[in-house]
Amino acid sequence: MLSNMAWAQTESVPALVSGEPAVILPSGLSIYRLYAGDVLNIRVLGEEELSKEKVRLTDAGTLSLPALGEVRALGLTTGELERAVEDGLRGRYLVNPKVSVSIEEYRPFYINGMVEKPGGYPYQPGLTVRKAASLAGGFRERASLSKIYIIRESDPAQRSQRVDLNTFVLPGDILTVDESFF
Repeated sequence: MLSNMAWAQTESVPALVSGEPAVILPSGLSIYRLYAGDVLNIRVLGEEELSKEKVRLTDAGTLSLPALGEVRALGLTTGELERAVEDGLRGRYLVNPKVSVSIEEYRPFYINGMVEKPGGYPYQPGLTVRKAASLAGGFRERASLSKIYIIRESDPAQRSQRVDLNTFVLPGDILTVDESFF
C-alpha cells in the first residue's frame, strides 16, 4: 500500500496526492502530520503541571506548553512532537521525561454542492467521499456521482481533482459534488 503512494511536500507538511489516507507504517507509527486547528492532549508522565489537555494548534501551527513556552508542531507527527517535547524538558527540568501526544480532535473537512447539508464536519480517520456525503445528509437527487472534486488543504496551488466515492478525505479538504444534468 505504501509503495503506491505519491507524496507532495510543502512547508514540511506532506500531502497525499493519490487520495489514500494517512497510514500506519509497519513500525506502528502514524504518518499523519499535525496542522493548524488540530486539538492535542500532551501528557508528561508523573508531571501533571507540565501536561496539557485539549490544546488547539494556532494558525501558525504552534502550541504553548508549561516550562517550554511556544512549541512549533506544524508538519510534525505525534511521535516527532513527543520527541521534541522530551528533548526540551530533558536536562533543565527532568532527567528522563516520558511524553505522550494524542489527537483529541482533527480539524474539519468541508463539503458543498449537491448534498443535503453542505458545510464543515469533524474529520474521522478512514473517512471516504461516500462517508463524508453521508455525514452531510446524503447526496441530493440530482447529484452527479461521477463529478465529485476535491481540493487538498495541503496543495499550495489549490487544484481541484476529480475523485470517486472511495477516495479518502483528509482534514481540511474541500469536497464539491456537482449537479447531474441527465
